[in-house]
Amino acid sequence: MAKKDTYNIIITGVGGQGLITLLQVIGQAALQEGYDVKTSELHGLSQRGGSVSVHIRFGRQIFSPIIAQGQADLVLALEMQEALAGAEFASKKTAFLVNQYQTPTLQQNLSVGQVRGSLEGVSSKVAFIPASDVCQKELGNAVVGGVFLLGLASHQGLMPLTPESILRAIKKTMPEKYWELNIKAFKLAKVFMAGK
Repeated sequence: MAKKDTYNIIITGVGGQGLITLLQVIGQAALQEGYDVKTSELHGLSQRGGSVSVHIRFGRQIFSPIIAQGQADLVLALEMQEALAGAEFASKKTAFLVNQYQTPTLQQNLSVGQVRGSLEGVSSKVAFIPASDVCQKELGNAVVGGVFLLGLASHQGLMPLTPESILRAIKKTMPEKYWELNIKAFKLAKVFMAGK
């Protein structure tokens, strides 16, 4: 993907899914590639199970960390219903990568069809992926589902950051004891894509 003047990503999910870690990895990768980076770390409640949404913007020169309505390029949704929180920032060009996972503590559970229908009313690029299930099965840890989604976005060219920059950013932002698992999750996305 060619360099853009501005690139906008929203990550949605619930507390405990690693949204802030993903934000830090993407921000670090963007800095390594020479972008100006602004982030808004929290909207909502970050306690475990609470709704969380973060914004990251990078480009030649960024003045505000908040993404305007209709301006998101990519929404990474770590929890299915929380993908709807990204819809107000989306347009037809926005890519949605949605983890087909529902938090059991939510009071109202929407079906995949209901969430898909809402998102497809906004964007023509919506993909549901069982990221948590794949990571649990292949790596024994569902929490790295977010890094798996990041790997999909990177390998599919949905963001203007190279996989190499993201792998370096993982090592720069995470404690060493988590490197191996997260790098495996990131690379697993490419294997998953090849098998589809």
